[in-house]
Amino acid sequence: MSTQRAGQRFGFLGPEGTFTEAALRSLPLGEGDEALPQRTVVAAIDAVRAGTVDAAMVPFESSIEGSVPSTLDELATGGPLLIIREVAIPVGFSLLARPETSLAAVKVIATHPHGEAQCRRWVIDHLPEARVELVSSTAAAAAAVGDGAYDAAIAAPIAGERYGLVELATDIADNAGAFTRFVLLARPDRLPPPTGNDKTSLVAFIRDNHTGALLEVLTEFATRGVNLTRIESRPTKERLGQYCFSLDCEGHVAEARVGDALAALKRICADVRFLGSYPRSGGEPTPLPPGRADADFAAATEWVARLRNGVIA
Repeated sequence: MSTQRAGQRFGFLGPEGTFTEAALRSLPLGEGDEALPQRTVVAAIDAVRAGTVDAAMVPFESSIEGSVPSTLDELATGGPLLIIREVAIPVGFSLLARPETSLAAVKVIATHPHGEAQCRRWVIDHLPEARVELVSSTAAAAAAVGDGAYDAAIAAPIAGERYGLVELATDIADNAGAFTRFVLLARPDRLPPPTGNDKTSLVAFIRDNHTGALLEVLTEFATRGVNLTRIESRPTKERLGQYCFSLDCEGHVAEARVGDALAALKRICADVRFLGSYPRSGGEPTPLPPGRADADFAAATEWVARLRNGVIA
């Protein structure tokens, strides 16, 4: 992996057979690297902070269900971590069961909340009497079915291979073409260099709840031609009605327009937590409006410097 040394330990939301493992293994791991399953998203993030693993892959955002609250909240608090890579992979679900199980025999289905949300209509239409139990991951659901705890699991096909299950139905998601975005987290270190197609993530904590607070944040990006690709509010958990804004924008903090926007937020917000600048997974950057390139910022700064030195021209 270009941003990592060989022979490292990588955590991922486990157990084996999760979409998160698939996301991690889509990266070019180095010789001697280990992929270590973690019980929960929080456990994976704690392992990075504690140094038990060098980095960890966790789910961040689903095209169907939106962002993963446990990931957002853990990154907004605790020891600082950086996103160094993102991976977006297609998510396809199967109904998995022990061999010799018939579809009619399925009364209790286990899956992750996002799996339930993405296959809800299929279950209602094909197994209206079945009850869905929510567990920590789709792979954990498959493992539990293998142990006899449930009749079937909604999970990735790879989980069936790992736990000796068969597919009773395939491609059962209600929305074809669903994707989930995963992020690779590491302890703070040198940032990945700009590639020309990057993304920056951060959390902005407003000073107080006042009229126009969100507009102030948005304006700092808009005036500099920085395109936001995600923004949402999350409770700070300190008191009722107090929120922070978790957001992603196009560009790298090394770019003048992005760095200038972050500096402005630092002035107007109670705090800003920088979550990293990293290569974007797919998509093309939005063309810059006139006057927002690094050269434009440099020329404007030089012009102001000349004015301060009495050079009026």
